[in-house]
Amino acid sequence: MSDDVIILLSFLLFMFFFAGVGLASMRVKEDTTDDYLVAGRGMHPGLAALSAVSTWNSGYMFIGFIGFIYVQGYSAIWIALVSTIGQLVAWMWLYKYIQKEGEERGIRSLTSLVSSTTGSPEAKVAAVLSVLFLSIYAAAQLTAGGVALETMLNWAPTVGILIGFVLVVAYCYAGGIRASIWTDAAQSSVMIVGSTILCLVAVKNSGGLSGLHDQLAAVDDSMVSLFPSGLRFGAALWIAAFFLGGLGVAGQPQVVSRVMTLKDDAARKQAMVWFFVWQTPFIVLMFIIGLACRVLLPELGTDGAQTGLPMLAMEQLSPFLGGVILASIFAATMSTADSQVLACTAAITDDVKSEWSQDHKKTKMVTLGMAVFATVISLVGQQFPGFGDSVFSLVVLAVYGLGAIFVPMILVRMMGYEPDTTHSILMMMAGFFGVIGWVTFGLDGADGIFPSVPGVGAAFATHFLLCWLRDDSPTNAFGRYSVPGQQTMAVGLAVLLAVVAVTEVSYVNFAPDSNANGADSGKAYTMNYTIEEWEKTETLFIGNDQTAQFSFTYDEMFTASLGIQFVISYGETNEAGTTTCDDVTVEPDFSNTAGPHDEVDDSAKSTSTCDSSEQLMASIVTDNSLIEFGSTPGTYTANGTMSELENNADRMNNIDRMMGTYGAAVTVATNTALPFTSDSGEEVTITWRALLLVPGEITAV
Repeated sequence: MSDDVIILLSFLLFMFFFAGVGLASMRVKEDTTDDYLVAGRGMHPGLAALSAVSTWNSGYMFIGFIGFIYVQGYSAIWIALVSTIGQLVAWMWLYKYIQKEGEERGIRSLTSLVSSTTGSPEAKVAAVLSVLFLSIYAAAQLTAGGVALETMLNWAPTVGILIGFVLVVAYCYAGGIRASIWTDAAQSSVMIVGSTILCLVAVKNSGGLSGLHDQLAAVDDSMVSLFPSGLRFGAALWIAAFFLGGLGVAGQPQVVSRVMTLKDDAARKQAMVWFFVWQTPFIVLMFIIGLACRVLLPELGTDGAQTGLPMLAMEQLSPFLGGVILASIFAATMSTADSQVLACTAAITDDVKSEWSQDHKKTKMVTLGMAVFATVISLVGQQFPGFGDSVFSLVVLAVYGLGAIFVPMILVRMMGYEPDTTHSILMMMAGFFGVIGWVTFGLDGADGIFPSVPGVGAAFATHFLLCWLRDDSPTNAFGRYSVPGQQTMAVGLAVLLAVVAVTEVSYVNFAPDSNANGADSGKAYTMNYTIEEWEKTETLFIGNDQTAQFSFTYDEMFTASLGIQFVISYGETNEAGTTTCDDVTVEPDFSNTAGPHDEVDDSAKSTSTCDSSEQLMASIVTDNSLIEFGSTPGTYTANGTMSELENNADRMNNIDRMMGTYGAAVTVATNTALPFTSDSGEEVTITWRALLLVPGEITAV
């Protein structure tokens, strides 16, 4: 039995197990909307917590987070550590408020918490924004499932996406959030066991923890630094973004819905303990696995980093255990996607169409519609290069967008303020545009900060401004924001400045030099690469006044090209008594090729030069910057750091801008010496020629 078959059977075994657990929940469910969306507020704290772990981790943890660690190295510890602290704060205080409000007011969605009245205008706006981000979030999960199946079973991503859709709908229809929680709990157990096995095997094959450290240092010194180099906004804001991201768990409807299933505050406290007992070791395992991926799978590079965990499982584990890991990844994506679909359902039925809130059939139809919507986003995204390339980026956008919309509103209401409709909507829109604007201008890159800071900052800035503009009259129920005393402000400012100063001084002293090359860092690497000439030649007889079509599709080379040329050659062979050559006209067609192109010469050209010499009739250059690697066939050597050479290799492997069909129409018009002579046509040789960049292995000098 082949390894692929064993992986598939193992995968199916555990997927059937998860499905069975979900179907078993039907034995205790009630056919009510309240049971469908909040499990009758009687869920066991341990089950709710395990479900929250599975829902929060999602495909982001297995795919996106692993890719982030692969690239960042030790500095990725900040997102793990600081976001966990933010989550702890959310569980201790924000969730206490959420659970209390949900129980007392009987609300079933996070969107209802932004107002004192369910279905208010601000609640409707919150619901629309929530559905927008949750749909992107759910689409990212389906995409992550497709990536996992493609990596381990070589299935098309669309197959994984459609399988995910079927499972999401099945879970939701089987028993609503109760089925989701039960399956999530089972999935969490398998996830932690599978991850533990993979981590132990990977560490052993990396030479233990010390060997892993040494090999990471050999790859690049920056991999074992606690700070990344070249942060545009400094380390303090970079780290603060992770804290706000963790705090933003209170703004995730799919996680908050688990809290709303708890009976009382005592159950919340128990669930909190369960959550961190499971979540903390899971993060540690993922962190170590991500580092091991960089050591054991150096060939993945930046572009393939997010496939690190499934690739590692295939190489380091038996096929059966590989199937367990695949099932864990896929289950993680589905556990989050179904929760997000149900959260969208709650937002729509409670706040957008409140008249549907007690109509169980319409509630289920909304669930089906949201599942279809998320699936369509994921499928359509496959047609656009880059959509599914970074699950991490898609999740970051959704998580921080939701956090910026809801967390400031929850904190404001916790402090006793009851903002009116205008105030609430302006705060949420400020958070929304803060996140979207930050991402649009590219300030969230590896050297920037995640958009939680501008998003939450914009929301609170709007809040304070509106408070300042309000009068202080007794008739104003909201009142004016009370500024703390001078002593309190002075102490708070001093503490804040001290923390920022210590962080920035540590960063300056311990971060690697962003300008250091391989020699300066003591880690010099080399890569041999070649420039190869590729040709496609065809010789055909073209009759007088006839046109022949020639084309080829650039999809087989799997490497970048310095450029493509179209040349022809022919000789006068059919006419006697004259040296006059036939006219050959070429009309190139590059309209079906991807871009952008730096240089394109696709104008129609004619020639009557028939001395058998090659004549250039068309050309295209996609990326002029590639010329730095050379311009003629041969073998070359590049030196630098590991990251520099990996970046060069990625550029040499990037064929996206060259993909497509290159065509040309060639027409022959014969010239005769005398009226009584004839010329039936011409034998023309057509040649497509390209110079291909082929990267080699990166080795230490």
